Amino acid sequence: MSDSPDSPTFALPPFDHVKADVILRSSDGMEFRVFSLFLSLASPFFETLFDLPQPVEESDTDMEIKDGLPVVPVSEDNKTLDSLLRFCYPCTLAEDPVLEDFREIINVLDAAKKYSLDAIQPAVCKTLFIPSILEVNSLRCFAIACRARMQDECILAAKYTLREPLVPEWFEEIELITSTELLSLLTYHRGCSSAVQILKNNDSWIQAELNPRCGRSCQCKTDGGGGGGWPSSGLPEWWKSFMASTFLDLLDKPCAETVRTNIEKATQSVRQRGCTNCREMAPGRLREFAIIFTKKVEEATSEIMLNLKF
Repeated sequence: MSDSPDSPTFALPPFDHVKADVILRSSDGMEFRVFSLFLSLASPFFETLFDLPQPVEESDTDMEIKDGLPVVPVSEDNKTLDSLLRFCYPCTLAEDPVLEDFREIINVLDAAKKYSLDAIQPAVCKTLFIPSILEVNSLRCFAIACRARMQDECILAAKYTLREPLVPEWFEEIELITSTELLSLLTYHRGCSSAVQILKNNDSWIQAELNPRCGRSCQCKTDGGGGGGWPSSGLPEWWKSFMASTFLDLLDKPCAETVRTNIEKATQSVRQRGCTNCREMAPGRLREFAIIFTKKVEEATSEIMLNLKF
């Protein structure tokens, strides 16, 4: 390869095959020698393009010919083009790329839409819309799903955004979504918060054996004053404090993870108390209660629909 800045660079295998019949040149000058058959089978766009009469090297045409092959310049950079082509090639020649950068994912999805590579979307979804990524990047995933008009992935990502505050911090991909889509997400979040708060005013869903009423041996303080719909007679202060703080947090983050976090805090707090009865009894009951509570939260939020108009 020449060191001249104007010299083309050549793509890595399998996009350097000597029997390739067309060259795709990326926006940054990298040349991909590819088989038009693979691209035509994957994309009606490329099928139409390659069905057009191809000029010969001696003909008077604007199309560049190199080594007897037509050169097709594209607007994608070499990284995006490499990922795109690997999705098009048979798995025996090229494995699907691992997309770890959000900007790269956006570029690949945009290119896939441009070239009518419909089969690429599901493949990208398998790498992006998984719990380990959604748990820490739900808003970014939601924005990408909106841009790609992937309805099911939007709904999935929206559920994970319930772990975020109602008014989220700025994230780069927010520029990918419209104000209408953002409003739909905030309305969904607000609706889930309201649905969960209904549980606060009716404790009939709590099994009697899990309600940690104080016995004679309990040394925790109790308060005879009611409030918020919760029966207070015989309830220890730590329980009422736990329930109040949990429902307060659920206003902002109406999801099962909020319950689990508060259960863990309450368990740690009770273990440090001087009351032997609660210290021995509460952790086990709280673990059982976590199963019931998270299920009720998930049931309540599942009734709320994300209203997106694609």
